[in-house]
Amino acid sequence: MRTVKDRLEDIGIDVDPGAKVSSLSIGARQMIEIAKAVMLEARVIALDEPTSSLSSRESEVLFALIEKLKAKGTIILYVSHRLEEIFRLCDSLTVLRDGKAVAHHPRIAETSRDQIIAEMVGREISNIWGWRERPLGAPRLDVANLSGPKLATPISFSVRQGEILGFFGLIGAGRSEMARLLYGADNRHRGIVNIDGVAVAPGNPKASINAGMVLCPEDRKFEGIIQGRSIEENIAVSSRRHFSPFGILSLKKEAEVADRFIAKLRVRTPSRKQDIINLSGGNQQKVILGRWLSEQGVKVLVIDEPTRGIDVGAKSEIYEILYELAASGMAIIVISSELPEVMGISDRIIVMCQGRVAADIGREDFDERRILTAALPDKNAAGTI
Repeated sequence: MRTVKDRLEDIGIDVDPGAKVSSLSIGARQMIEIAKAVMLEARVIALDEPTSSLSSRESEVLFALIEKLKAKGTIILYVSHRLEEIFRLCDSLTVLRDGKAVAHHPRIAETSRDQIIAEMVGREISNIWGWRERPLGAPRLDVANLSGPKLATPISFSVRQGEILGFFGLIGAGRSEMARLLYGADNRHRGIVNIDGVAVAPGNPKASINAGMVLCPEDRKFEGIIQGRSIEENIAVSSRRHFSPFGILSLKKEAEVADRFIAKLRVRTPSRKQDIINLSGGNQQKVILGRWLSEQGVKVLVIDEPTRGIDVGAKSEIYEILYELAASGMAIIVISSELPEVMGISDRIIVMCQGRVAADIGREDFDERRILTAALPDKNAAGTI
């Protein structure tokens, strides 16, 4: 056990070797997977979206480790949609689109970010975010004094009809924990959650769904999709009760619902019978959205890390879907650890730090330095998580 701890520390990973992996954060699990490959002293290591769940500090540890491995002669295959990481770490680049290699750059320094984006999506995207102003209605979601595990102080906020409210913070700031309390996946200690003036029962996701609030979770693979099941089943699973009289499932209706949302959300698949695990991350996210949109009367959408591990083209499509939903009057909460994303698509941003709200900033006052300053921990603050 001591040897494992020493090796982890050598790599720069601060994890108790006796802890169960299931008890660790997504970022810590990711680092453990990377450590396994390093400890095998492999000559070729493939890393697929390795920083998607890592904090800035963990990412820097990984980058330093990659440089050490490169210096030792280890071959690194680095798969990522984060172009800043590609330009920082890689020497050459191959661009894939729809399962095919569409470009190869033997010297990455001789290409540009705009060129790579155009190759990835097959067209130029001048503004990936595509934010547009829209009229905002009355408050749709009102949250007062929400408190629970991992929140240092009670949280209060509201979201208006048609508004996209962004939540930003470093990993561990309490953003995802807030979402789970709001949705009822975790029990809140106290606080009131109202949708259109009607209180939502605490600790009860079914009550939240019936009231019109749905959640697309951070961990898409283990908490979002139903692995081993088809796209059709993943879309229809929540709304089946609406077309299953007397408990008898209508396969025809289920197929109609699946086909409608596959078309509406532009899910790229050869068939609705395709196993969802075979889809790209962006298409899996669309299927999860389709599941909730097939519900009747969704008023509030909470989406955690909406484009994690998703390519630039699919990101643009996900944002377009969110804008369309907001324009229809839905209140949307977007939680993201990517500051450019949350600044790019939000009408307003709440910054969280150490389990508390550190700032509430309107779009006209968006400033990267201000938001990051608010997100950084205060060493003198009490009640940190």
